[in-house]
Amino acid sequence: MTNNNALQEKANLLRKWCLVSTTAAGSGHPTSCLSAADLSTVLFEKYFTYDISNPLNIYNDRFVLSKGHAAPLLYALFGMCNAYDLNELKTLRQFNSRFEGHPVPKFKYAEAATGSLGQGLSVGAGLALLAKREKLPYTTYVLCGDGELAEGQVWEAANFAAYHRLNNLIAILDINRLAQSGETMFGHHMEEYEQRFRAFNFQVITIDGHNFGEIDQAFQQARDDAGQAPVAIIARTEKGKGISFLENKDGWHGKPLKEEDLKKALDELGAMDDMLRFELRKPSKTAVAHPSRMNTAIQLEFDKAKTYATREVFGKALAQITKNAQDVYVLDADVKNSTFTEDVFNDTPERFIECFIAEQNMVSVGAGLSRIGKIPVLATFGAFFMRAADQIRMARISEANMKFVGSHVGVSIGEDGPSQMALEDIAFFGAMPDAVILQPCDAVATTALVRRMIEHTGFVYMRTLRPKTRLLYTSGEEFHIGGSKIVRQSANDLLTVAASGITVFEALQAADLLAQENIKIRVVDCYSINPVDKRTLMDCLNATRHKCIITVEDHFEHGGLGDFVAAAISAEGNHVVKLAVTKISQSGKQEELLRDAGIDAAAIVARVNKIVRSTEKLNTAV
Repeated sequence: MTNNNALQEKANLLRKWCLVSTTAAGSGHPTSCLSAADLSTVLFEKYFTYDISNPLNIYNDRFVLSKGHAAPLLYALFGMCNAYDLNELKTLRQFNSRFEGHPVPKFKYAEAATGSLGQGLSVGAGLALLAKREKLPYTTYVLCGDGELAEGQVWEAANFAAYHRLNNLIAILDINRLAQSGETMFGHHMEEYEQRFRAFNFQVITIDGHNFGEIDQAFQQARDDAGQAPVAIIARTEKGKGISFLENKDGWHGKPLKEEDLKKALDELGAMDDMLRFELRKPSKTAVAHPSRMNTAIQLEFDKAKTYATREVFGKALAQITKNAQDVYVLDADVKNSTFTEDVFNDTPERFIECFIAEQNMVSVGAGLSRIGKIPVLATFGAFFMRAADQIRMARISEANMKFVGSHVGVSIGEDGPSQMALEDIAFFGAMPDAVILQPCDAVATTALVRRMIEHTGFVYMRTLRPKTRLLYTSGEEFHIGGSKIVRQSANDLLTVAASGITVFEALQAADLLAQENIKIRVVDCYSINPVDKRTLMDCLNATRHKCIITVEDHFEHGGLGDFVAAAISAEGNHVVKLAVTKISQSGKQEELLRDAGIDAAAIVARVNKIVRSTEKLNTAV
């Protein structure tokens, strides 16, 4: 039997600390916290199984706060579980406080960084799917706001959860009617939410989100009677609940109470016992998701007489690693026969996750997998990762250990045309701190760098090529993050051309053509774009007559290889000339499009000749 008075006291203590902390901070979203206090109280009092001393115990239930602006509620909840002294909440939003404005990994009980709305259900779906695949008993709870239900990603996640029959996923929908600038799309018309979640094959339970009996019954039903469907508890709530001058009042979103209003609010809540706490049940088992020792060996043989697309080699290499590395999961967006992750699907289907054409959901599902020690590898066309730019950004804030592999990069993809060409992907991934960017040009380099990518902890983006390329390297050669290869050099090189991916072969062809004019150039394969190999580039500058490096890349001019090289060798007197794509391309043959973009062998020859001639004229004049 639920003791409503005891629950009310704990809910009011949550409300108190949400109000106190936001007033101390002078900013925050107290009213968004108050509406969900009763729901959270019942969950933590009766249903949430969790080892507070071990947040990464893989047997813990998971709680994802999708409405991340209600972070003070999350902080107060775990404070009332004795994770820390509640008085520490008064440091909310202060520099170096663990309690930031929205949850981030600094707060170790947060399953993911949230606050960019609409992503929490996807993160929760990733956590729930992992539990089903690995037969773990935990339940994942996701607290969503009603405003974020206008986000398309929520419905990508709902579709995914239903398709994968995630009956261990419970979405708690805080329908408090009021969003940031006015009423939400459907206000308190509960039937609108019911219809939508039923349409996505959720089991739907509609309740009064402030009636402890109904809340209790809903959680019990969700745990016991889910069948094969995920559950949506649709709770009608009041924003600002518990404080008369805030309750269901517009204009209070994102506004803390002033000291005099805080006093009135606390008087309304009445006297309470500050020592009330939640006594969480611990899971019956304990295991921490430490990275396991992985066998990342790859055994592939290549014929020197043949050509290979690096996207195909990536698929074969990844399939071998996935067989032997139990923590690797591969996520696809319905392009497995183009990215060649179909090799994983065929060999290790239990660790292949089909996300279909829903890239935003795919990225956030991957962030959920990463939270419990898995290594998600996400593959699609490089251009389509841009659909999920915000989700990738939030995954980086979550400090997720994720690998992104983009195929169909640059104009070299040919006839498919500009909508399929990834030409801004290096700039995007390169803008994020510590993101590694790799682009192998042949099969041998691809094999080695897939292994390096999996072994590296942190964000990695790899570009793979659609066109086939000849073998440039010999099996067994070493490749490292931050490395490069000098693939053409002589004692009389005039300058250096730094290339990556398909343009390595254009640079080599240009070197052959220039040699006929008795002009020698050095060619560097910058297979590691970030970090770029500064030492080798500086050595090349010092070894060549002209203090110049020409970069050539199948990417837009801004933010690509050229900018990374320029930043690396920015000492006085060094000079970088960038050959890159500067316009929207079109359909055509690979060689036509490389020529049209000005990044083929002829363009390199022309630029080298221009630099050599201008330098000779300058020297003659002097």
